[in-house]
Amino acid sequence: MVFASVEFLTLFLPLFFLAYLAVPRGGRNLVLLLASWIFYGWWKPIFLLLLWAVTLAGYGFGRAIEGAPTDRDKQRLLAWGAALNLALLGWFKYANLLVGTGNDGLALLHAGQIPWDPVILPIGLSFYILHAISYLYDIRRGVVKAEPSLIAFGVYIAMFSQLVAGPVIRYRWVDKELARRRFDLDGFGAGARRFMTGFAMKVLVADSLAPLVAAAFALERPSLAEAWLGAGAYGLQLYFDFAGYSAMAIGLGLMLGFHFPENFNHPYLATSIQDFWRRWHISLSGWLRDYLYIPLGGNRGGELRTYGNLLLTMAIGGLWHGAAWTFLAWGLVHGLALAVERLATRHGLALPTVLAYPATMAVVLLAWTLFRADDWATAETMLRGQFGLQGLGLGDQLAVALHPTVLFWLGLGLAIIWWPALRDRLPPGRVTVPRWWQALWPAAVFLYALAVLEGHETVPFLYFQF
Repeated sequence: MVFASVEFLTLFLPLFFLAYLAVPRGGRNLVLLLASWIFYGWWKPIFLLLLWAVTLAGYGFGRAIEGAPTDRDKQRLLAWGAALNLALLGWFKYANLLVGTGNDGLALLHAGQIPWDPVILPIGLSFYILHAISYLYDIRRGVVKAEPSLIAFGVYIAMFSQLVAGPVIRYRWVDKELARRRFDLDGFGAGARRFMTGFAMKVLVADSLAPLVAAAFALERPSLAEAWLGAGAYGLQLYFDFAGYSAMAIGLGLMLGFHFPENFNHPYLATSIQDFWRRWHISLSGWLRDYLYIPLGGNRGGELRTYGNLLLTMAIGGLWHGAAWTFLAWGLVHGLALAVERLATRHGLALPTVLAYPATMAVVLLAWTLFRADDWATAETMLRGQFGLQGLGLGDQLAVALHPTVLFWLGLGLAIIWWPALRDRLPPGRVTVPRWWQALWPAAVFLYALAVLEGHETVPFLYFQF
């Protein structure tokens, strides 16, 4: 089930809130858990078995780690628990990639192929596996106590508001609210406004740009203008799609009394790649730092070791996003950029802001090309276009895709992204927004987005495929 769908908005969500409010406070976790399982099983009920297995294993390993008599026993249990989760992720997410790569190698040798039925990737697996691993790791470190209630732990793993595409929630952020949280009109209203804003970001901007992006990446020989237009449009599509989902997830959490951290902070205003990762998918970049980069040694083993840790962390982060070698390349580009920035800073070679901003955005958009490309051939032809090796101007095929509606949402998307930088440069008090308008505009754009949604098929969120 998708947030931006009629069945979620008119069937699932109203029935859920009716049930949630009808039971006593002590029963609300159970209602939330059952609703989350229904939400997840709406796609393919068989994968509820996998979700239940991860939940039971995480609960059991967590209690076992806390009760282990020695540090060695705790570490051994953590290793087994993490290995189990990673094995599940590896099988469902990367088995097809490894077999496909092996068959490509065998084809070059004119050898037989490995017989193989493709493995279906369950939605949300990448996210709730990270939840389970961070939970066990934090118990091992003594940061949190193991959750005594299986129902509450099940809610942490499976909460429908952020189950399938994040943010990546750590148990210590919600442990107290799992036990007791406040449900009131102020929180519900604030959450509803966030939800409606995110819905509009997804339906009005991201979905409107999708045809332009698809047309650009389908060109056989994109020119300089076409390749950069396609990469820029994809950057906007991905941002408004994923930031929209995150806003909807945070809003749903607020409606229920949970306070999830922000997942985006104007990433396209970043003036370095390091700054970009402080602003983009903040919950994932923090997870990679705390549970991968620092355990690998971080910056404690000398410069060469630090650069190696940066590359390895970002390479793994790239593969986490998708089972394709283009995702690995995307991660390596960011890892290399982080290493180069660190080296330049150490030698006093940092760029001034007027140059750092366009340089950062160029690297981000070039990397998004790898992220979006379906295969190496598509990535290569788009990159050749971006370096001006296939002509310069805009061809008729892509010009047709730039109809007035797309241009409007392309321009509005850019205006929304750059508005914070402009607003900060205005004199204090120059821009004032009436309180009534702050309350009214999310509802207005939500209703318009809902009318637009009625006119086309539901478009899944881009991060569902990861």
